[in-house]
Amino acid sequence: MTDLFRSAQEKAATLRRSHVAGDPLVLPNAWDAASARMVEAAGFTAVATSSAATAAILGYDDGEAAPVEEVLAATERIVRAVSVPVTVDFERGYGLAPAELVERFAATGAVGLNLEDSNPPTGDMIDVSEQTDFLAAVREAAVSLGVDLVINARTDSFVRRAGSPEAQLAATLDRGARYLAAGADCVYPIGAGDPDVIRVLAKDIPGPINVGYGQGKLSQAEFAALGVARVSFGPALQRHLYNAYGSALFSAVASGENPFLL
Repeated sequence: MTDLFRSAQEKAATLRRSHVAGDPLVLPNAWDAASARMVEAAGFTAVATSSAATAAILGYDDGEAAPVEEVLAATERIVRAVSVPVTVDFERGYGLAPAELVERFAATGAVGLNLEDSNPPTGDMIDVSEQTDFLAAVREAAVSLGVDLVINARTDSFVRRAGSPEAQLAATLDRGARYLAAGADCVYPIGAGDPDVIRVLAKDIPGPINVGYGQGKLSQAEFAALGVARVSFGPALQRHLYNAYGSALFSAVASGENPFLL
């Protein structure tokens, strides 16, 4: 076993163990090597990426518009820049077959990935059986190749699915259970924000759940009390940083002002 392989296996195990209901892994999503280093320097034990934030840095829209080669190269740079485990928002796999997906992804050194259950370009929900088979095939390919991957199965039932809130919750619970049975390590019901709904998800999904921080309506302590195992920020931190400071800095320079006084 090479040192690189052993390191990846250990990082995957560390990342998986960090998903603890009631003591959530907090992931302020990064978007490049520099932001990943800032996340690590702030004391976080893992680095997660945001597909939307990474795509923006690469000059593309979200929704798998960025070429997979560029996403993988960006991932590799992030992994090289930090010593902690890296988990990547990999949308729905960029059209790669499971074996190729695992092989190319593992080559970056990242040890975790999000895989979502709607079609990124269209937003259409993927049939639950098709997504379950896809996740099972990714896990099977990883086992076959001797690669340990921490799979965060994102379900878009709340943000994509038509129907009542009750129907969306039922679909989320069903999909979450099926995805875990297929080999996922964690379920990410994106769009879940109501405390009562989060409490049900944490209780009834038979595995760790990841909840988005949103705009801070709930604190990290409140997420912990609800039984959440992972809290992530998506592209929100990057957008807040750039919206708050980026435009103002360049506008100041353009008008002859001192940007360092902002």
